[in-house]
Amino acid sequence: MATICPTVLAGEPHEFREQMERIVPFAERIQIDLMDGVFAPTKSVALEKIWWPQNVIADIHLMYQRPDEHLGLLVKLRPNLVIIHSEATVDHMHFAAELHRYGIRAGLSVLKETPVEWVERLLSSFDHILIFSGDLGRFGGQADLGLLEKAKKARQLNPDIEIGWDGGINADNAAALAVGGVDVLNVGGFIQQASNPQEAYATLEALVSPISDTKRNSND
Repeated sequence: MATICPTVLAGEPHEFREQMERIVPFAERIQIDLMDGVFAPTKSVALEKIWWPQNVIADIHLMYQRPDEHLGLLVKLRPNLVIIHSEATVDHMHFAAELHRYGIRAGLSVLKETPVEWVERLLSSFDHILIFSGDLGRFGGQADLGLLEKAKKARQLNPDIEIGWDGGINADNAAALAVGGVDVLNVGGFIQQASNPQEAYATLEALVSPISDTKRNSND
């Protein structure tokens, strides 16, 4: 079933709080985007400054060059999922194994130019693959639906993997992404910059729910 997952992407603690408070009244699952100013051109609020309400499922998308340096703090935070980039400088399989040791799911993100075939040997170690179609460190970007081929390939390589999408999701393409095999639609600007964030969220949910129902029925 496709899930609409609002994202939080903030440079300062007060901005982080504002964005979090904008979505927690209705979101069941969220993604917190963090940047180090090295892997991504901008820098976010620090990892030690983030938080989320206990009733919310929180994923962390770590756009860091060296995510292994922050593994201890990530374990203490105990998110649902930690997503690192295939292009980061890290022993990916060891990082995933350490997360699993503490009951945290592991995700792998691939940038636009990175073919899924390049990370084939890693996929069995990860629970989630994030297809990145946005611009590192900022809301917006374009949802290049041509990248849905990556979703298809990832599903072939690991039928059990959860597939996420980040970048450019809106009311014009959410249904197509769900039809194309995306399980988690991480939505930034369309919700955070809306005059009524809850209404924007509900619009997307309505667009993907009939598709989710169809998928579920076809599997029965």
